[in-house]
Amino acid sequence: MTIAIVDCGGANLRSVQVSFERKGYAAQITQNEEIILNSTHVVLPGVGEAGKVMKTLTSKNLINCIKSIKKPLLGVCVGMHVLYEYSDEKSTECLSVLKGSVKKFPLSKNTPLPQMGWNKIKTLLADIDILNNEYYFFANSYFAPVSNDTIAESVYSETFSAIVKKDNILGCQFHPEKSSVAGEKFIDYFLTMT
Repeated sequence: MTIAIVDCGGANLRSVQVSFERKGYAAQITQNEEIILNSTHVVLPGVGEAGKVMKTLTSKNLINCIKSIKKPLLGVCVGMHVLYEYSDEKSTECLSVLKGSVKKFPLSKNTPLPQMGWNKIKTLLADIDILNNEYYFFANSYFAPVSNDTIAESVYSETFSAIVKKDNILGCQFHPEKSSVAGEKFIDYFLTMT
C-alpha cells in the first residue's frame, strides 16, 4: 500500500504523513502527477483557505489529476471543501467532485469562529459505527451542509457534515492526524477502502 499526500500548500503536511507512518505505511508528500496516480490511496490535506489550495492545484497542473482519481481519495478539512463545487470562502470555484457548496458558520457569542477544539460526531452508517460518538479535533469556520453524501455529522451552531463519502471519495471536516486514537480509527477506515 502506498499513500500520496498532495502538497497543496498546507502547514499540516508532515503531521498527516506521520499519522500514516505510525501505522507502518509509506506516505509521500508530492506534487508529482505520476506518483499521485500510481498510489493506492491519495490524501488531499488542507490548512488555510480554499482559494489558496485551488491556486496551488491549478499552478501545479493537478486539477485534472485529482478529478480523475478512481482510487480512494481522502479530503481533510479544506481539502474536503475543495472537493465541492463552490466555497463561500472568498467566493472560490472548486473541483466539483462532490455536489454542493461550502458555507460559513453564523457568528454568535456561543459559537465563536473558528470552531477550534474537540467535537463529537454522530455516524449515519452502520459500517462506521466504530467512529460513533468519538471526539475529533476541528479547526474550521466553514462547513459542508448535510447532504446525501453525509455519513457522519456534528453540531456547531448548526448540524454539518463531519464525514462525507461518495464512491471512492471520502472527506472529513476534522483533522484525523490531530485526533489521537479516534483519528487512528478513522485512518484505518480510509485504508480499508479499495
